Amino acid sequence: MKQFIELLNETVGAAFEKAGFDKELGRVSVSNRPDLCEYQCNGAMSGAKLYHKKPIEIAEAVAAELSNSDVFEKVSAVMPGFLNLDISARYISDYVSKMLSDDKFGYENTGKQQTIVIDYGGPNVAKPLHVGHLRPAIIGESIKRISRYAGHKVIGDVHLGDWGMPMGQIITELKERKPELPYFDDSFEGEYPEEAPFTISELEEIYPTASGKCKTDEEYKKKALQNTKDLQDGKKGYRALWQQVLKVSVADLKRNYEKLDVSFDLWMGESDVDDMIPAMVEKMKADGHAHLSEGALVVDIAEESDKKELPPCIVLKSDGASNYETTDLATIKYREDNFDPDAILYVVDKRQELHFIQVFRTARKCGLAKENTSLEFIGFGTMNGPGGKPFKTRDGGVLRLETLLSQIKEGMYEKIKENKDMSDEDADKTAAITALAAVKYGDLSNQASKDYVFDTERFTAFEGDTGPYLLYTMVRIKSILSRFKENGGDMSAVSSADIIYAANACAAGKDVLKDITGFSRMIDQAFEERAPHRVCAFAYKLANDFNSFYHEVKILAEEDDAKKNAYIALLEGVLKLFETCIELLGFECPDKM
Repeated sequence: MKQFIELLNETVGAAFEKAGFDKELGRVSVSNRPDLCEYQCNGAMSGAKLYHKKPIEIAEAVAAELSNSDVFEKVSAVMPGFLNLDISARYISDYVSKMLSDDKFGYENTGKQQTIVIDYGGPNVAKPLHVGHLRPAIIGESIKRISRYAGHKVIGDVHLGDWGMPMGQIITELKERKPELPYFDDSFEGEYPEEAPFTISELEEIYPTASGKCKTDEEYKKKALQNTKDLQDGKKGYRALWQQVLKVSVADLKRNYEKLDVSFDLWMGESDVDDMIPAMVEKMKADGHAHLSEGALVVDIAEESDKKELPPCIVLKSDGASNYETTDLATIKYREDNFDPDAILYVVDKRQELHFIQVFRTARKCGLAKENTSLEFIGFGTMNGPGGKPFKTRDGGVLRLETLLSQIKEGMYEKIKENKDMSDEDADKTAAITALAAVKYGDLSNQASKDYVFDTERFTAFEGDTGPYLLYTMVRIKSILSRFKENGGDMSAVSSADIIYAANACAAGKDVLKDITGFSRMIDQAFEERAPHRVCAFAYKLANDFNSFYHEVKILAEEDDAKKNAYIALLEGVLKLFETCIELLGFECPDKM
């Protein structure tokens, strides 16, 4: 189904052509002055120089061609040469009726199906998820869902940090605390224990302790570095202990990601490409791309067009150990070999931009990434607490993600119990659903690259540009539809209703229809720009206009069945659109609030 704006472009373009001008001048956009008109075309302004005419003369000639159009009910040329356009209620109603009868609201992917890998997790094992992990998880999850809706094959990878210095630090601390463990006995020949020698809580305390010691104790740091290299070189006991760290950590990570309704197709880590590194490095050397610099193996990435000096990419450290650059490069090679992707997206903190410039350029230079594979860095800004400062616990530590979600849920529970007569069980379930909507919508409604303040009070409000407001609007529609059916409403008549009655009921009715027509364009923009905030903006505008319609029109009290059925048909369609939007954003709607 052609996008609504494309049909308007074709109509106005044809009018330009009939008037003797280039049809490409007939590009239409939603009016930036809705008090004057619904749509506008500024093509006459661009055509003035081309045709040596006053813009108003061109606009008037085109307006004359459109005077009898079935598409527009009002067309006017205004100084200095704008075309103001109001859409025909019949035309837009017929279009929306066709949209709402289609499973995907008339959306079609007109390009080729792409294979896309999204790297959007990146947690280090042995550490709990904290608030810093929120953004990559929910932004990446939404981009994955949008891309799939747009018709593409998408592979989501958590890409665990499971192979670098943190592993060496954990091994070092465990060796000091429990030297009797068989993992540290080089002569041990039996089977290593099935049970891990630590709980997730103990492991989460061990890592920061070891990390802190490395900053103050140089001898301890040397041991950690050596243990990291021994692990990567395949030391048997260390590999067995490392497997225990993975087992305990990944189980906890999966539990927490499940609470966020975030899932991954692949649970791979840096370690999964370790066996690829030697051959990759040798080829880099053989091709003349990698060379030694101060003991480290590096690849120069600087280009003449660079405005600032860029350091080389370190492929192997001076002790021969790999690093994040090494594993990221090998991972690109792995993804190319196994998935043949059209694009690989990295949803990562924008402060890591230099790292990915180095990795992407090295991958291109060394032939690890194909020329036609798009390597994209989707850098997100920081999520801060009140006052614009990073979230911290009372004792100054990093706030755990689980704690943040629990706090938001408790706040939502109190609000729901204050305002609604609901059982504790229902209130708890509704609070959990609404809290997740508040967190996700609060984040995703911001442009990903921008820093923002997570304002708990604002994001959990039932009014304004928030997740709870959107859910409240949906619950309102569910309630109306339920009462319509309970009162004996004829749903078969609703399915064939003429929505023009809704368009003509009030200005807000037509606004709702105009919002709906923008769905396909919004999906294309959200996919192309990797921008979930486009979905939020669409849903919020639709919710506002629907609520205006609700307040202006007596829906269930309408005595004319043709009108009532049209209103109910519109409500059904709007609810389905909302359900699609929140699915793309990664949350759901409760039955009541």
